[in-house]
Amino acid sequence: MRLQQELRFTTHDGTDLFYRHWPAQTSTPRGAIVLFHRGHEHSARMAHLVDELNLPDFAFFAWDARGHGNSPGQRGYSPSFGASVRDVQCFVDHIGNQHGIATENIAVVAQSVGAVLVSTWLHDFAPKIRCAVLASPAFKVKLYVPFARPGLKLMHALRGLFFVNSYVKAQFLTHDPERIASYNSDPQITRPIAVNILLALYEAAERIVADAQAITTPIQLLISGADWVVHHGPQHAFFDRLSSPVKEKHVLEGFYHDTLGEKDRHIAVDLARKFLLARFDAAPVRTDLSQSHLQGWSKQESDALAKPLSPASLRGQYWAITRFSLKLGGALSEGIKLGHATGFDSGSTLDYVYRNQPTGVTPLGKLVDWFYLNSIGWRGIRQRKLHVEELLRLAFERVQADGLPVRVMDIAAGHGRYVLEAIEAAPIKPESVLLRDYSDINVRDGTALIAAKGMSNFARFEKGDAFDADSLAAVQPAPTVAVVSGLYELFPDNAMLESSLAGLAKAVPIGGYLIYTGQPWHPQLELIARALTSHRGGEAWVMRRRSQGEMDQLVERAGFRKCEQRIDQWGIFSVGLAQRIA
Repeated sequence: MRLQQELRFTTHDGTDLFYRHWPAQTSTPRGAIVLFHRGHEHSARMAHLVDELNLPDFAFFAWDARGHGNSPGQRGYSPSFGASVRDVQCFVDHIGNQHGIATENIAVVAQSVGAVLVSTWLHDFAPKIRCAVLASPAFKVKLYVPFARPGLKLMHALRGLFFVNSYVKAQFLTHDPERIASYNSDPQITRPIAVNILLALYEAAERIVADAQAITTPIQLLISGADWVVHHGPQHAFFDRLSSPVKEKHVLEGFYHDTLGEKDRHIAVDLARKFLLARFDAAPVRTDLSQSHLQGWSKQESDALAKPLSPASLRGQYWAITRFSLKLGGALSEGIKLGHATGFDSGSTLDYVYRNQPTGVTPLGKLVDWFYLNSIGWRGIRQRKLHVEELLRLAFERVQADGLPVRVMDIAAGHGRYVLEAIEAAPIKPESVLLRDYSDINVRDGTALIAAKGMSNFARFEKGDAFDADSLAAVQPAPTVAVVSGLYELFPDNAMLESSLAGLAKAVPIGGYLIYTGQPWHPQLELIARALTSHRGGEAWVMRRRSQGEMDQLVERAGFRKCEQRIDQWGIFSVGLAQRIA
């Protein structure tokens, strides 16, 4: 039996989470296997896999998720499912920084809720790990009580936070008598789960299953054939949709939910071991996503959204009524009116959304505007603004620490509010700020905003084409922090992005930083395409989504290396920080 170390790492919100580390038994480890336990449990209940997988030249790590085991926090609680997903990223970052194991030499073995966390992480952060083994992911928990989920949502809205106790008995998790006994006697089993996490688990799982095509990580899926806890259907749908060039699925007949803790778990463990060794014996698998604008799922999706609907069809009539309703709304709501006038993707609209002050004709108009501003898309946009501001401040700190001058350029700034407000709040002030935009309206209003904030002595606004590589490369003084926010998502063609990024790579010196945004998912894509108009001549606002992996690849190919990422709790808008490398 391997000796273990009990350690802690500090996650993104300052919480110290507990984890176990089993060093490799060889002087030159081949890599690391990171274990993620199921809901209600903790790392000690995954510890048996360290010996059973029989991989002596690999280090092993296993955490206690927040609110579980030896980690702090109210039992079964997390601030959000997104916070727990980011905990996964912080844990892997810690393993790399503290234990010297590169991300591409890390594999993950995750079970049940842990497997949903990992799947969401693979989708939202696109980490370049070697592979993942997912055992009985809890994409859809069997609640058994009719209308349980809508009932829980209603109670959560009325009561706020409360906890739901697990109904699952140990004898329905495994046939192994020792595992049953240990589960029943373990004082660290956490039976409650916070209602916000239970509901968010469902929402995240539905999103990831529906959008699994965005995942390209090599994956082995182990499905328990007699699972009393979760449904099989979403697991099969997830597997079928995966874009992973290497993937395999095994249905283990007679197995209960605790796949890796079953009586006959040697079957599952042997499959996992063979898969892990095969992936480390081969070179890392990387899918080239640079041509996704020409072929693949995201192009097919955007092409379908761009195709006009028959006015006689039910869907055609539905969206015609929606467009008419928005026209009526524009007579009352200032935000909707502005969207129709300048485009719902314009800098003027975004500035209005950032200000978030409902305005309209009569109290009814103000109420309509409030609902408009609080749609999930605009809430995500405001969270993106906060994330851009956070990473701007972080970039300023890193640039200054490296002895470089802090000089900012935003290549498509809109009115520039998010950049200017970030600078106002930042303890480190840049010596120069250049905001650029192609719209004369944005240049005018952005210049006025600079003056209103008293920044004219070091900030200026000029007209510029964000896709003109030569124009970007010639900017003086050379920016050490470049920003491109909310732009690339509006243009489907990767060739345009490659030109823009090439210009930025020439403009930003080695050691400087790029802040870039992405939109890997959106729940209102069809509404946007069928009912909203773009700033480009009032045409339909049809977007081609880029997976996080695709966006990161384009940035990396230009000469930048991603070092930080943020994403909202709904998984809509991401913000990356990448450093210019040689």
